[in-house]
Formats: sequence, structure tokens, C-alpha cells
Amino acid sequence: MHKIVATSAVALSLALPVTAPTAAQAEYPEQPVEFVVPFPPGDLEDVLTRMIAEQFQETYGVPAAVVNKPGGGGGPFPGAAEVAMAGSDGYTIGSFVIGVPLIGPEVGIPALDPNPFEPVGIFLTYPFVIATAGDAPYSTMDELASYAAENDVALGHFGSVLIPTQVTLALAETMGFDYGSDAAFDALDCNTLASGDADVINTTLQLILPCLDDVKVLASVGAERIPLTPDAPTVGELAPELDIALWNGLFVHKDTPADVREKIAAVAVEVINSDAAKELAAQTGALIYWQDEAASTAQIEKDATTLGTVLDLIDN
Repeated sequence: MHKIVATSAVALSLALPVTAPTAAQAEYPEQPVEFVVPFPPGDLEDVLTRMIAEQFQETYGVPAAVVNKPGGGGGPFPGAAEVAMAGSDGYTIGSFVIGVPLIGPEVGIPALDPNPFEPVGIFLTYPFVIATAGDAPYSTMDELASYAAENDVALGHFGSVLIPTQVTLALAETMGFDYGSDAAFDALDCNTLASGDADVINTTLQLILPCLDDVKVLASVGAERIPLTPDAPTVGELAPELDIALWNGLFVHKDTPADVREKIAAVAVEVINSDAAKELAAQTGALIYWQDEAASTAQIEKDATTLGTVLDLIDN
């Protein structure tokens, strides 16, 4: 018996020098990398994430691609769940909006509860707006409130559980009115308003830029007015307690190694500081920047407090 154990131990010790260096030599990345955007292609998070993926491929010499996984009325959460279940090796990276870490654990998807993600960094604050058709009988939020008191107004959004939708509903609550109905859409753009599918939409400015002269922006979500719509007040101006940033960032599973995160972040920083990113910011009114892991974590904690206020208003 002792001889068998000893022989096995010797065999194992002889095998270790062969297998251990092989594992140590494996350096990230050595296989294709996916950046998951849980929304349809074309909006700012998609554009910037594609820029990051292209630079990642050029920097590290492995294929890197953006995969769009929209969830319709389920928002970004089905796509986020796929990232959570993909593992912690850094080969599946989430490009997520604020709602994924803040609301994801509350939507009933086991893969997201508890929150499985940690930020690599935040890189974008959306120019998110509340908009209506150019011929609507209201041009400000106050006028909308008065109109909605006697008329049904249909609100279009990306999902009832998403923060932009909840902020929009909370603002209505503070202004003393309700939307007559609301519905979720995969895309909220010029056609949504032109077709009459919704009377008011909350969407990113990028999606209505082609028809900006034919719509009215009633408010923007955030603390700063958007340069392209300087006359539209922010939700923070109209209701300071609802001041929340609608950002997008890169996220990985919380068990992803630090050196992997650092390599992802290095590429993102290079892209965010590029002339192409600066030009995109000027054209769209978006805030494009890099907020590292520590600063992003602090941002999430701050926004969680504001979200609590938003949810209290909606629940009441």
C-alpha cells in the first residue's frame, strides 16, 4: 500500500514540471474576445464599443468583435445574464448601461442576483432625452403636465425596469401627472414619433439626430444641458432629487483576474483619448471620458442612492 502511494507521488511530482509551465505560459488574450452590447446596433454605446473592440484586436492580435443582444422589453438584462454565465476569463466583456449593476439583481434572473459584475471603467454618459413630435401641442414639461391632465399621452421607452424610464415616470410624479399608457420598444427613433406609436419617448439623442429639427426635446436626463439642445432643461434642474447620470461602462465577472482587467482598460483608455472619440462627442453631445474602476465603483454607489429616491416616488 505504501509503495503504491509513494509511486503515485513520484509520478505526480514528475508530471508537475511538465504541466505547470504550460499553464504559466498562457497569457491573456490568446483566443477571440467578445464585447456584448445588450442593445441593437447603432447607438453610442455600440459605436464606442466597436472602436474599443477594433483597437483591442489591433493591440493584442486576436479577433475581437461586438455582439449585439437586445432584450426588447426585458432591456439589457438577458444579454447581461449571458455575460455573467460566460465565466471570468475576460473573453466575454459586457458593455453595460447603469441599470445592469443597479437593477439587474432585482429583475428575477438568477445569473444577475447577486450582482456578478465589477466595472473595468465607465466611458460614456448618454445625452438621454425626453422628446416629442414637432407638432405636439406642448413644448415644455410644464405644458406636457397640463396637457396630460386632460388627455392620454403614450410614453415609449426601452423597458419599464430601466433607469431612464423610471426617472421619466418619477419626473411626471413630481410634476403632478401620469402618462396614459406606456410601452417598450427595441428602438426609439424618428419613426417612432412620426408613426404615432408613442407621443413622448425617452431615448438617446443619437437616435433622433436625423430628425432633430422636426422634434421637440422637452428635457434631458442628467446634471448638464446637452450642447446640441441648449434650451432643454435637465431633469436635475426640474427636480434636483432626480439628478442621476445615465452612463455606460465595461464590466467583467467579479472573479476576473486583475491583469486581465488592466489589459482591457489600457485599450479602452487609448480609444477614449483618441481624436475619433473627441469628434464623436462633439457631433453627438455625449460626454466621453474614462473613469477607472475605483471611481466607477463610487459612481455606482452614489447613483444607487439617487435611484432609491426615484423608486420611492414611483411606488408612491
